[in-house]
Amino acid sequence: MDKYASIGIGSARRHKEKPRMAAKLKAAILGATGYSGLELARLLARHPHVDSPLLLRRSQGSGQSKPTPAPFVANHNGNGHLAITPFSWDVLKQKQIDLLFLATPHDLSRELVPEALGRGLRVVDLSGAWRLKCSKHREVYGFQDADATAAAELDASAVYGLPELNAAEIAKADLIANPGCYATSVILALAPVLSSDLVDRDRGIISDSKSGVSGAGKEPTARTHFVSVADNFSAYAVFGHRHTGEILEQLQLEASQFVFTPHLLPIPRGILSTIYVTLKRQMTPKEIEGCFRGFYAGKKWVRIFPPSTLPEIQFSVHTNYCDIGFTLARDGRRLIIVSCLDNLLKGAAGQAVQNMNLMYGWDEAEGLN
Repeated sequence: MDKYASIGIGSARRHKEKPRMAAKLKAAILGATGYSGLELARLLARHPHVDSPLLLRRSQGSGQSKPTPAPFVANHNGNGHLAITPFSWDVLKQKQIDLLFLATPHDLSRELVPEALGRGLRVVDLSGAWRLKCSKHREVYGFQDADATAAAELDASAVYGLPELNAAEIAKADLIANPGCYATSVILALAPVLSSDLVDRDRGIISDSKSGVSGAGKEPTARTHFVSVADNFSAYAVFGHRHTGEILEQLQLEASQFVFTPHLLPIPRGILSTIYVTLKRQMTPKEIEGCFRGFYAGKKWVRIFPPSTLPEIQFSVHTNYCDIGFTLARDGRRLIIVSCLDNLLKGAAGQAVQNMNLMYGWDEAEGLN
């Protein structure tokens, strides 16, 4: 029996095996009014292989049962704007949607994905609902699954959507768990030196990461009000941030080997992670640079800076690049890595488009240049 049959998503696997159609892909975004959903809508609206995306919102009663204008997203022709339609499974079927993007709260994504797959849709989920394999790390979300067995099978089958590390698996997957923004910045910075076994893990790794306010989502909170953010700089979720588990799992680190401290910057968007490691042996800047360039050879969306030339948020904001630079101490053992990206693009919507491109066999850069 197909391993998906027990949870009702055998049709998803069969759907994926159908021959590719020459017509443009039909995609939908649930959560198109949020920051990441809006960026995704703009990217898909100009993607050469995607039909004008169906923008969806959760229906909030009979007063919002009709489509409403989305003046922030122009259609393919540039002579009108897309509309935002109340979500229903029927409208997805009527519009013959192939791929569903979820830019929704974690709990809602956890609820919707099993049925979406059962209806033959492929899914790219921008929430944290399916990123974590380890139940201990997943506890931070407090999920209450209606069918724990089905959820566990989906946890196991979901592919962590970091294209630079998992391209082959992404291409075959029906469910992509788009990575967190902080996690992307840290994992891409550390993967080359950890995979080459250059880091003394027992000396500890520290990531001091800062994000613009859009990383907290569109729903306002006391912390994200202008009067709290402007002219201020603060740490938060120390030893308890949801992205910590992703970093540990993807880099195969123990909790005792890694400290992650996020900070809130008084800017709209962008992430800068400063990461401190100790190397196992004395090395030269040329060797470290060679490690990074070799690891990311052919990976368009990671830019490696020359030794002691460090990236800044202003270089990567409004792009899909992750910029990585480093400085090696004179002793050749203490290494500081700096990683920068746009949390709404490479940290969310842009990465989701990268994943879609891989899923449908297109160039990874399509729609992102």
